[in-house]
Amino acid sequence: MSGLVTAALGTTSAWAQTSAIHVVKGTGCECCNAWIAYLRDEGFSVTEEERYGTLLMTYKSEVGVPQSMISCHTGMIDSYVLEGHVPAADIRRLLTERPDAIGLAVPGMPYGSPGMGPEEEREAYEVMLIARDGSGTVFSRYEELG
Repeated sequence: MSGLVTAALGTTSAWAQTSAIHVVKGTGCECCNAWIAYLRDEGFSVTEEERYGTLLMTYKSEVGVPQSMISCHTGMIDSYVLEGHVPAADIRRLLTERPDAIGLAVPGMPYGSPGMGPEEEREAYEVMLIARDGSGTVFSRYEELG
Protein backbone atom coordinates (compact mmCIF):
# COMPACT_ATOMS: atom_id res chain seq x y z
CA MET A 1 0.00 0.00 0.00
CA SER A 2 2.82 2.43 0.76
CA GLY A 3 3.93 2.08 -2.88
CA LEU A 4 0.51 3.27 -4.01
CA VAL A 5 0.72 6.29 -1.72
CA THR A 6 4.20 7.13 -3.00
CA ALA A 7 3.06 6.81 -6.60
CA ALA A 8 0.01 8.98 -5.98
CA LEU A 9 2.08 11.75 -4.39
CA GLY A 10 4.07 12.09 -7.58
CA THR A 11 1.15 13.60 -9.46
CA THR A 12 0.09 17.23 -9.34
CA SER A 13 -3.53 16.36 -8.54
CA ALA A 14 -2.41 14.28 -5.56
CA TRP A 15 -0.98 17.41 -3.92
CA ALA A 16 -4.39 19.04 -4.02
CA GLN A 17 -5.93 15.98 -2.39
CA THR A 18 -3.34 15.61 0.37
CA SER A 19 -2.73 19.17 1.51
CA ALA A 20 -4.62 22.42 1.40
CA ILE A 21 -2.88 25.77 1.68
CA HIS A 22 -4.59 28.38 3.82
CA VAL A 23 -3.52 31.90 2.85
CA VAL A 24 -3.88 34.94 5.11
CA LYS A 25 -3.58 38.12 3.05
CA GLY A 26 -4.15 41.84 3.14
CA THR A 27 -7.30 43.41 1.77
CA GLY A 28 -7.42 43.86 -2.01
CA CYS A 29 -3.84 42.70 -2.60
CA GLU A 30 -3.50 41.85 -6.30
CA CYS A 31 -0.18 39.98 -5.92
CA CYS A 32 -1.68 37.85 -3.12
CA ASN A 33 -4.57 36.97 -5.41
CA ALA A 34 -2.13 36.21 -8.25
CA TRP A 35 -0.11 33.84 -5.99
CA ILE A 36 -3.32 32.08 -4.92
CA ALA A 37 -4.36 31.66 -8.59
CA TYR A 38 -0.86 30.32 -9.37
CA LEU A 39 -1.12 27.74 -6.56
CA ARG A 40 -4.52 26.61 -7.82
CA ASP A 41 -3.11 26.30 -11.35
CA GLU A 42 -0.37 24.13 -9.83
CA GLY A 43 -3.01 21.78 -8.40
CA PHE A 44 -3.15 22.92 -4.78
CA SER A 45 -6.42 23.40 -2.93
CA VAL A 46 -6.36 26.91 -1.43
CA THR A 47 -8.50 28.65 1.15
CA GLU A 48 -8.03 32.32 1.93
CA GLU A 49 -8.89 34.97 4.47
CA GLU A 50 -8.25 38.69 4.77
CA ARG A 51 -6.74 40.37 7.80
CA TYR A 52 -6.20 44.08 8.18
CA GLY A 53 -2.95 45.87 9.06
CA THR A 54 -1.73 44.94 12.51
CA LEU A 55 -3.88 41.79 12.59
CA LEU A 56 -1.94 40.46 9.59
CA MET A 57 1.41 41.40 11.12
CA THR A 58 0.40 39.81 14.44
CA TYR A 59 -0.52 36.60 12.62
CA LYS A 60 2.89 36.49 10.91
CA SER A 61 4.60 36.88 14.26
CA GLU A 62 2.41 34.22 15.89
CA VAL A 63 3.27 31.61 13.25
CA GLY A 64 7.01 32.33 13.48
CA VAL A 65 7.84 34.51 10.49
CA PRO A 66 10.98 36.51 11.38
CA GLN A 67 10.82 40.26 10.74
CA SER A 68 13.67 39.96 8.21
CA MET A 69 11.67 37.51 6.06
CA ILE A 70 8.29 39.22 5.89
CA SER A 71 6.41 39.54 2.62
CA CYS A 72 2.79 40.41 1.87
CA HIS A 73 0.88 37.15 2.53
CA THR A 74 1.33 34.07 4.70
CA GLY A 75 0.26 30.54 3.83
CA MET A 76 0.06 27.44 5.99
CA ILE A 77 0.29 23.86 4.74
CA ASP A 78 0.72 20.78 6.94
CA SER A 79 1.95 22.97 9.84
CA TYR A 80 4.54 24.70 7.63
CA VAL A 81 4.57 28.45 7.01
CA LEU A 82 4.82 29.78 3.45
CA GLU A 83 5.73 33.46 3.59
CA GLY A 84 5.49 35.42 0.37
CA HIS A 85 5.74 34.28 -3.22
CA VAL A 86 7.06 30.74 -2.67
CA PRO A 87 7.20 28.64 -5.88
CA ALA A 88 5.16 25.44 -6.05
CA ALA A 89 8.28 23.31 -6.67
CA ASP A 90 9.70 24.44 -3.33
CA ILE A 91 6.43 23.71 -1.53
CA ARG A 92 6.41 20.19 -2.96
CA ARG A 93 10.05 19.70 -1.96
CA LEU A 94 9.27 20.94 1.57
CA LEU A 95 6.41 18.44 1.86
CA THR A 96 8.59 15.62 0.54
CA GLU A 97 11.68 16.30 2.67
CA ARG A 98 9.77 17.39 5.79
CA PRO A 99 12.61 19.29 7.51
CA ASP A 100 12.32 20.24 11.19
CA ALA A 101 11.63 23.88 10.40
CA ILE A 102 8.97 26.59 10.57
CA GLY A 103 8.66 26.77 6.81
CA LEU A 104 9.73 28.72 3.73
CA ALA A 105 9.95 32.41 2.93
CA VAL A 106 10.60 34.58 -0.09
CA PRO A 107 11.41 37.87 1.67
CA GLY A 108 10.12 41.03 0.06
CA MET A 109 8.34 40.82 -3.24
CA PRO A 110 10.89 39.96 -5.95
CA TYR A 111 9.75 40.69 -9.49
CA GLY A 112 9.11 37.53 -11.48
CA SER A 113 8.45 35.29 -8.48
CA PRO A 114 5.05 33.54 -8.64
CA GLY A 115 2.36 36.22 -8.59
CA MET A 116 4.82 39.09 -9.15
CA GLY A 117 5.06 39.44 -12.90
CA PRO A 118 6.36 37.28 -15.73
CA GLU A 119 8.92 34.65 -14.73
CA GLU A 120 10.91 35.21 -17.93
CA GLU A 121 11.69 38.74 -16.65
CA ARG A 122 12.41 37.77 -13.04
CA GLU A 123 15.06 39.23 -10.82
CA ALA A 124 17.27 36.87 -8.81
CA TYR A 125 15.83 35.74 -5.47
CA GLU A 126 16.23 33.11 -2.80
CA VAL A 127 13.74 30.91 -1.01
CA MET A 128 14.73 30.71 2.65
CA LEU A 129 14.14 27.79 5.02
CA ILE A 130 13.05 29.28 8.35
CA ALA A 131 14.66 27.35 11.23
CA ARG A 132 12.91 26.89 14.58
CA ASP A 133 15.21 29.53 16.12
CA GLY A 134 14.13 32.08 13.49
CA SER A 135 17.33 31.94 11.49
CA GLY A 136 17.29 31.17 7.80
CA THR A 137 19.27 29.16 5.29
CA VAL A 138 18.95 29.16 1.53
CA PHE A 139 16.52 26.43 0.41
CA SER A 140 16.73 27.29 -3.31
CA ARG A 141 17.94 30.07 -5.61
CA TYR A 142 16.36 31.52 -8.72
CA GLU A 143 18.68 33.32 -11.10
CA GLU A 144 17.81 36.52 -12.94
CA LEU A 145 16.23 35.95 -16.33
CA GLY A 146 15.39 39.49 -17.42
